[in-house]
Amino acid sequence: MRKKVDESEHKEMVVVERFALKKIFCDALFAKTVKFGFGGFGEATYYRTYSRIKPDGSQEHWPDTVIRVINGIMSVRKNHYLLNRLTWEEEKWQGYAKKLADAMFDMKWLPPGRGLWVMGTDYVYERGGAALNNCGAVDTNDLALAADWAMDMLMCGVGVGFNTAWKGEDVVMPDKSRPIAFVIPDSREGWVASVRLLIESYTKGGAWFAFDYGVIRPEGSPISGFGGTASGPAPLIELHRRIEHYMDNYCHKIHDQTRTVADVMNAIGACVVAGNVRRSAEIALGSMDDETFLELKDFEKNPDRSEIGWMSNNTVVLDKNEDFQKLPEIARHILRNGEPGIMNLINVQKYGRYGDKAEDKAWLANPCSEIPLESFELCNLAEVFSARCEDEDAFYEALEYATFYASTVALLPTHRPETNAIVVRNRRIGVSLSGVADMLDEFGATELTRRLRKGYKLVGSNNRELAAEAGVPPSIRVTTVKPSGTISQLVGVSSGMNFPTFKYAIRRMRVGNSSTICDVLKNAGIPNEPDHYSANTTVFEFPIDQGKTRKATSVSAWEQFAFLAMLQREWSDNMVSCTVYFNPETEGDQIEHMLALFAPTIKSVSMLPHSETGAYEQMPYEGISKEEYEKRLAAIPEIDWSSFGGSDGIESRFCTNDSCEVMA
Repeated sequence: MRKKVDESEHKEMVVVERFALKKIFCDALFAKTVKFGFGGFGEATYYRTYSRIKPDGSQEHWPDTVIRVINGIMSVRKNHYLLNRLTWEEEKWQGYAKKLADAMFDMKWLPPGRGLWVMGTDYVYERGGAALNNCGAVDTNDLALAADWAMDMLMCGVGVGFNTAWKGEDVVMPDKSRPIAFVIPDSREGWVASVRLLIESYTKGGAWFAFDYGVIRPEGSPISGFGGTASGPAPLIELHRRIEHYMDNYCHKIHDQTRTVADVMNAIGACVVAGNVRRSAEIALGSMDDETFLELKDFEKNPDRSEIGWMSNNTVVLDKNEDFQKLPEIARHILRNGEPGIMNLINVQKYGRYGDKAEDKAWLANPCSEIPLESFELCNLAEVFSARCEDEDAFYEALEYATFYASTVALLPTHRPETNAIVVRNRRIGVSLSGVADMLDEFGATELTRRLRKGYKLVGSNNRELAAEAGVPPSIRVTTVKPSGTISQLVGVSSGMNFPTFKYAIRRMRVGNSSTICDVLKNAGIPNEPDHYSANTTVFEFPIDQGKTRKATSVSAWEQFAFLAMLQREWSDNMVSCTVYFNPETEGDQIEHMLALFAPTIKSVSMLPHSETGAYEQMPYEGISKEEYEKRLAAIPEIDWSSFGGSDGIESRFCTNDSCEVMA
């Protein structure tokens, strides 16, 4: 009889010890008033994306989420101490946890989206820390192993970078005449194993399999443990079909190694998105000398890639001085279609912050290019919001709390031994800032530079102290600027270092008609209409005010590059996620000059043109006048969330510019 394997099945508990905030403090937390950003939009974003069902069946509200996250992160540290026979002082940590929770409640600091969603759940306690990490990367020399690891991590919600290192040697067409039956287990591990076996049929002379999808739970079934609903077997069946086609094409010399790697990895990402996992983002890293790589997103030349090619941002790696002579050609590609991005591997491996010599063995990157990584490495992030800090001291305290969170997640092993071997050596973390453009326009560059310098020293010092107390090496890198996304929307600040697209805007939210939040928003009277692009989906509209920060179109590409260089010099010892927007009419002919001046001093960048081309109905952001904003704001009702329930959070599949916003 076929057996259904539940996602919650696990033999051993990774986190055995538990920490719990005292009831008297939790009660006080519920008495506080929460202030979400961007009016009702930030609150709706929280309930749609991060509020989970509690063990008693009721729905989380913000204090519940804070308590779950704080109990979870403190349990991870407590478990590490007691497992390694280190001293755990309960009263000391109760006091610290209260301050940590208060600052999180007020959104002075926050974990990343995946931390808000899964920290403190049985899934983490049972399976370890993979789902808490934002960033991952894998070398593709062994294509089957790389595909195995990438799919596994993508299904845990990790964004994955990959290169095109596979040499394509010893590949043979398998004998498909005598297949072996393989019943795919109804689990993440089962899906991943089937993909690896399929690729190894070509790369390692493995047997050919006839896959049986019969025990995979049907579409719409709940996934216990990780949460969400099942997609049914259809996305996996399509992935198997695609991979077989790609590997056959390689055997028949229709496509080369680069195209095959990109096709396989992009198809895996597309499967994970279709499979109802909350986030799937990829970056492909290649050489400027590889014409196939540069043409991966030329869908006129490669129309068959249009169905999967969108899955990855594509970036060229500059790893020797001669590569900088190719900047004019890179500039021409960028002006044509906004790609490729660039990664300066020389700076990655030589410097922490630019000018601070500190060796790093990383040669890969995560999808939004804020973290350099070795193969199989993971990195977790946390975020600080200066706009929520009442003064400078509160800002530095928030940095301390974010450092505590990220440093503690790095103590938690994953289910992959090859990953654990690197994480225990590097302990790489990324304490990030969001609303950095807001800070620049509020404080000015001189004052912002001073705060960044002081903050960086504080983060490093706190990380070293935490590492010494936990008996582990300090983190090889500790700071970054991530693109942010839904988290910055909760708080109500500009995302990462980016300037807002508009000052006043309609911000649209897409919600499935079957979700309980759809009824709540409709009953509250939030303006809405059917989605023009997706069946059984409703689009809701919220007015937002981005504040006094300059809008993106008023900030030159030159200033954006200078801002990026300053953040790489003063704050980030990892990388800075940055998309420099340029005016193609007035700045297009200056791209080469910008790259020539700034590429040698930064670690990564991508560029996109400001353009109305491709504007469409129901865009995520639509600029409006101040008068229209005030009119809409006056008409927005207060939403009663007491009737909301039965939701474990849903995926935000509609992003402003790329997939990095989802669960960032």
